[in-house]
Amino acid sequence: MKPKEIREFTQPELERKRAEVGRELFDARLEAATGQLGHTHKVRALRRDLARLETISREREIAVASESGGDAATAARGEQGSD
Repeated sequence: MKPKEIREFTQPELERKRAEVGRELFDARLEAATGQLGHTHKVRALRRDLARLETISREREIAVASESGGDAATAARGEQGSD
């Protein structure tokens, strides 16, 4: 999955895809552990897809936090600024 494709997802689609890829990764790891995984590259590819999904999700969180006018790092962590 390419980052350009992922950026076209809406936030609910992105969350749904993250859950789906996470479950696929779990299943692939289980198959690899039991010797049933036919395509050995599948675990690595799923790990990378999940990382891309999480990175883009985090980028969106930071963008929303910075638009709200607060410190992006503080707002993204959910901490309150010192007033």
